[in-house]
Amino acid sequence: MNRVQSLARRVSAPRSAKLGALGAAVAIAAATGLTAAASAAATPHAAQTFSFALKPSPGIAACLPNARGRVTITTGALNDTMKVTVQGMPPHAGFDLFVIQQPNKPFGLSWYQSDLNADEDGQGSATVRGIFDAETFTVSPGGTATVPPTHQFHLGLWFNNPNTPFKLGCEPGATTPVVTPFNGEQHAGIQALNTAQFPVNAGPLSHVHR
Repeated sequence: MNRVQSLARRVSAPRSAKLGALGAAVAIAAATGLTAAASAAATPHAAQTFSFALKPSPGIAACLPNARGRVTITTGALNDTMKVTVQGMPPHAGFDLFVIQQPNKPFGLSWYQSDLNADEDGQGSATVRGIFDAETFTVSPGGTATVPPTHQFHLGLWFNNPNTPFKLGCEPGATTPVVTPFNGEQHAGIQALNTAQFPVNAGPLSHVHR
């Protein structure tokens, strides 16, 4: 090895060592960053729950004195889970669940959520996933209807068959069943349960936050 080659080797060796150390540091930092990101992504959402009652709609307590329901909303990272249970209903009766703007007539904007069927003991339940919290709203910028952003914070449960409440005497003075649009065929009965114990503009869904 001549003098020039020896000098070049002594100069390049420390530089290579420094570059190697720098590369290792970059790799460690990148790995640490990825680990932190993966850890953050894996951190589960802290679920919150909020429960409230469904109360008999006007006139229902007289014909179904034990009718009542319970709702539990569990928040999630992207949406919410809402479980609805009912008791004291007519055996084998069908119902339709809506998120509504106002608990009683005229109800305002209403969004069909699920069917719910009572068993032979008048009990039933349904579980729905969606946005059921303080961010629940409807909007239509245009088209067949124009609706500004409007929150819907209440729930309502309707008899699926108009004849059911009529035969139970839930419609005093009526000579024929009252028909409402609150099912998939727009041929439902009257409302059975709602959340009128909450203020009109501050329904139970407004108390749920993700």
